[in-house]
Amino acid sequence: MPRKRFGVALLVPAPQSHEVDGLRRALGDPVLGRVPAHLTLVPPVNVAERDIGDALELLSTAGAATRPFSLRLGPPATFWPDAPVVYLPAAGDVAALGELRAAVFRAPLARPLTWPFVPHVTLADEAAPDRIQAALTALGSYRTEVWFERVHLLEEGPGRVWTVAADAAFRRPAVVGRGGLPLELTVTARADPLVARWAASAWAVHDPDEDAPFAVTARREGSVVGLAEGVVRGRVCELQRLIVDEQVRGQGIGSHLLAAVESLAAEQGCTLCRLRAPAGGRAEGFYRMRGWAGVGALRDWRWGRDFVRMERRLG
Repeated sequence: MPRKRFGVALLVPAPQSHEVDGLRRALGDPVLGRVPAHLTLVPPVNVAERDIGDALELLSTAGAATRPFSLRLGPPATFWPDAPVVYLPAAGDVAALGELRAAVFRAPLARPLTWPFVPHVTLADEAAPDRIQAALTALGSYRTEVWFERVHLLEEGPGRVWTVAADAAFRRPAVVGRGGLPLELTVTARADPLVARWAASAWAVHDPDEDAPFAVTARREGSVVGLAEGVVRGRVCELQRLIVDEQVRGQGIGSHLLAAVESLAAEQGCTLCRLRAPAGGRAEGFYRMRGWAGVGALRDWRWGRDFVRMERRLG
């Protein structure tokens, strides 16, 4: 029977995630770019497709029973000589953390463990032994406090890249309704796999010309350095996000990603590409230099900023 590989974790939110990823980059963490900064609750486990619904229900129930809590991370420590790992130990509200882990570490997500549970955020896996002590000394003063408000189900995909499959906020679902017909409303960062499958099926009834999402990923020496995402709707390609790692900006990666999106759009019969960009910013200038034109203003559209609608005709 087909299986999927999942894990349960607390993802370190921004801005602390940027700090942690900076430390991971400095220590040469081999999984940086494939695995987000996180605190593992359930290590990778294979789940049969028929049990995915139970796994999602387990995540949702655990989230509803948990309240937001904070953890202190640091200073760095190591599991050496048992394992060449440098990590940030977690302290603070470990009681809430323990209760959450107990709630998600159940079938079908439970699995045998090689090591006892030690709450931590990994900075470097498979670190060279001669660098471990140097890292502990150099980073000995690093500490940060992180506020967690949701738990995530991660799924392993091609290239051993782990992405969020589902999440559950630390609050009870809202229940509304009239006439004895209660309706439960939950807010998540994205639809879980079962909900997404239902939505695709339900939407197809009303719109047989279903949107075709796409993602163009740029990698350099195995590490992700850029991403362009969007959707093709009929003859229109909408670019929803284009981002390049700040360490490699100015090297033409964004131009290659944009060209790949335009090429993909043309191959799928699109005659027009669209996007939204912050008005007057570097992004707007980037697109204008590559043949895109402003076609409308969006006042105070997002983050308290003005945006501009931009288009590029194809063919």
